[in-house]
Amino acid sequence: MKVLIAEDEMIASRVLEAALRKLGHGPLLAEDGERAWHILQTEPVRVVVSDWQMPGLDGLELCRKIRARPGDYVYFMLLTQQAATEKNLREATEAGVDDFLGKPVDPGQLWMRLRVAERILGFTTEVRQLESFLPICGYCKNIRDDKNYWQQIEKYIGTRTGTNFSHGVCPDCMEKFVRPQLAKLGIDHPPSA
Repeated sequence: MKVLIAEDEMIASRVLEAALRKLGHGPLLAEDGERAWHILQTEPVRVVVSDWQMPGLDGLELCRKIRARPGDYVYFMLLTQQAATEKNLREATEAGVDDFLGKPVDPGQLWMRLRVAERILGFTTEVRQLESFLPICGYCKNIRDDKNYWQQIEKYIGTRTGTNFSHGVCPDCMEKFVRPQLAKLGIDHPPSA
């Protein structure tokens, strides 16, 4: 799996790169948060390992930007010094950080956290796929929402997107349904609009 490393210390970055390669992952390197953000715009990355303090865009700001964008979930690990305070860790968690790795990185800890990341990313993909299915009645075309409530498709879509609908009759339905109903009533042509 591709793993983006955002680390401004070259030696720490290279050590992490070597550990990721040894674990069978494809590391991408960014020397700061701005470069990492740029890479995220062009590469399908699902895991980021970021230093906390970097010039320009730091690790927490990078995480906040990732959380604010739409798209696939990105698992975010923050590199911390052993002296990180509870207040700092809370701030990082509130920013959207998923996990923490101490510096220097222990390859065993990295392996365990990446396994957790893979599981969570698998679950998020599965949930997203399940949410993309829209239960619709084959007869009346009502849609079931996540509270098991059935409603008309227009109301369902309108509530979620703000879309308004106008109604009409397509040419196929005009021939299949409307003209036969009008013929039964003795009307040859539908009234003009």
